[in-house]
Amino acid sequence: MDCPLETHEGSALLLAYSSGRLERESTVPLERHLETCPGCRQFVESQSSVWRALDSWEAPPVSADFDRRLYQRIEQQVSWWDMLLRPFRPVFHSRSLPIAAAAGVLIMAGVLLDRPAVVPITPPQQSAQVEALQPDQVEHAVDEVEMLDQFNHLMRSEPAEPAAKM
Repeated sequence: MDCPLETHEGSALLLAYSSGRLERESTVPLERHLETCPGCRQFVESQSSVWRALDSWEAPPVSADFDRRLYQRIEQQVSWWDMLLRPFRPVFHSRSLPIAAAAGVLIMAGVLLDRPAVVPITPPQQSAQVEALQPDQVEHAVDEVEMLDQFNHLMRSEPAEPAAKM
């Protein structure tokens, strides 16, 4: 048998055994396991002591006027607003409330007056970037421009050949 403390359902098995609600066919293998496993044995002993304490506990008797007092409290109907403000009532009835309100107003005024004026942010001016060219790059570019100019000149001077008719 696997140790019940190591499985998810095992604690429910041990609790059922401790309370005496475990079926007989499951009780025998569990009792054999309890003989060899000190952790499970300690768990069962502690749970059994809890069940024994609950069995021996007796609730105190209810007083004769319990129902009358209960219904009387129900009829008093305290509003939710009163329940919410009940912890703060000592503050409202003391002299500290006006002082606290005045301090709050002064702090708020200080925060509002301390703000700097809003200055519009101007975007940075963009400057033209000039690349440094090597002299040989410039010469090569000039040569290509001259070659394109010659090509354009040749294309204008040669007459277009008529398309062959079939």
